[in-house]
Amino acid sequence: MSIQISGLLGFIIFVLDIWAIIRVIQSPASTGTKVLWTVLILLMPVLGLVLWFFLGPRDRA
Repeated sequence: MSIQISGLLGFIIFVLDIWAIIRVIQSPASTGTKVLWTVLILLMPVLGLVLWFFLGPRDRA
């Protein structure tokens, strides 16, 4: 049971990381900022996702 739960949690984190990277690429931020956020999310999937959520580039809406 714990293997299935951790596998599901890992999959959810993976999907959220992909979504965050797509949002970073689509943002109006500079290329350097996009690269920095993408690398941060890839190297530290959980912490990078949390940091991006609170500090990352925002869409101009």
